[in-house]
Amino acid sequence: MTYELNHPEIRTAVSQLCERFPGRYWQECDRNQAYPQAFVTALTEAGYLAALIPEAYGGLSLPLSAGAAILEEIHRAGCNAAACHAQMYTMGTLLRHGSDAQKSKYLPQVAQGNLRLQAFGVTEPTSGTDTSALRCTARKEGQAYIVNGQKIWTSRAEHSDLLLLLARTTPLNQVEKRTEGLSVFLVDMREASESALSIRPIRTMMNHATTELFFDNLSVPQGNLIGEEGKGFRYILSGMNAERILIAAECIGDAKWFIEKASGYACERQVFGRAIGQNQGIQFPIAKAYSQMRAAELMLHEAIKLYDAGQNPGEEANLAKLLAAEAQWAAAEACLQTHGGFGFAEEYDIERKFREARLYQVAPISTNLILSYIAEHVLKMPRSFRRHIIYCWQIPKHQHARNLCFRALAATDHKICLRLSCAGRSQDRQAFL
Repeated sequence: MTYELNHPEIRTAVSQLCERFPGRYWQECDRNQAYPQAFVTALTEAGYLAALIPEAYGGLSLPLSAGAAILEEIHRAGCNAAACHAQMYTMGTLLRHGSDAQKSKYLPQVAQGNLRLQAFGVTEPTSGTDTSALRCTARKEGQAYIVNGQKIWTSRAEHSDLLLLLARTTPLNQVEKRTEGLSVFLVDMREASESALSIRPIRTMMNHATTELFFDNLSVPQGNLIGEEGKGFRYILSGMNAERILIAAECIGDAKWFIEKASGYACERQVFGRAIGQNQGIQFPIAKAYSQMRAAELMLHEAIKLYDAGQNPGEEANLAKLLAAEAQWAAAEACLQTHGGFGFAEEYDIERKFREARLYQVAPISTNLILSYIAEHVLKMPRSFRRHIIYCWQIPKHQHARNLCFRALAATDHKICLRLSCAGRSQDRQAFL
């Protein structure tokens, strides 16, 4: 069926490009934990990574629906857009909140493929999803900001020229709201010395080119501050809906790939003298996964229509990502189960796609955070988590008394900062109880 937002001409062209990168290409990349350089180059040369950049800066000025179609088709073809998808939504922060000078300097080069804006430095080991608790700092000194701290799960940093960085410019104890005092910088990693910026790869269950970053007095020119100092959290949030929509499109593409693989194999595979797809135990999980995919697809289209119309579809974008990720995972499970032992063989590509699909239950936003958003902001229910800090001094050194104290504190469901004092020796401890 053809939909209003389908962009059939784009889908056909992307599909043809992806045929040049069959399963064995991705298997080799996966085996060697290698970045799919040739694939990203091909997408860049075809102009697809510049789809959302305005024509004034050398892009194609296409709507978000076109970007979603590109990414969905990549995944439907069995490829993986994780190596390059960030460019579509990270550049939005620069486009919406950057100065004319910044946009003129960087966006044409990004559109041409001379520069890559693929890295997004937000998450830290100590803060996790609590972005307001970031500890990476950017201190103003003259005409520059001096950055110190650490980022983790910063994918593609080794294969990107530019890094979009969120850092705290005003100490947490000096702001009225925790979300204030955070600023966004465009860091040119080509100019950073190895002593000021070190990048360490992290091996994961899928080939995601992710890293952790360490900043040691990294100097960032004042001119690379995006927008106003202290308002970076709002700037990052403004691009979150686009990110969720684009990721949802990838999940839909994966779901379609799994469903097509599963249904095709179920019709071909003969066991006990008949096709295994004749058995309801095989049929029904595939049919249910298809039903979930179609429902998620409709929500995705609703979110895209609202976004392209200039609205702020927070509910729809979050629901699209939630439903699409669940449909993707249901399809992955059905596909693996249908193939049985063959599903674990590298040559079938299912085990690779299965591992890749698991990510979207966790990132770029977890299922639980989406549910929390829906409960609080859509259904107007009380917030399910707290940010208040309780200070507890002189916890008893005797084990029984300490256990009673810990249990009482745990019942508060607050973030707890504990100062333990035992036998004259004091130690600071932080815990989420």
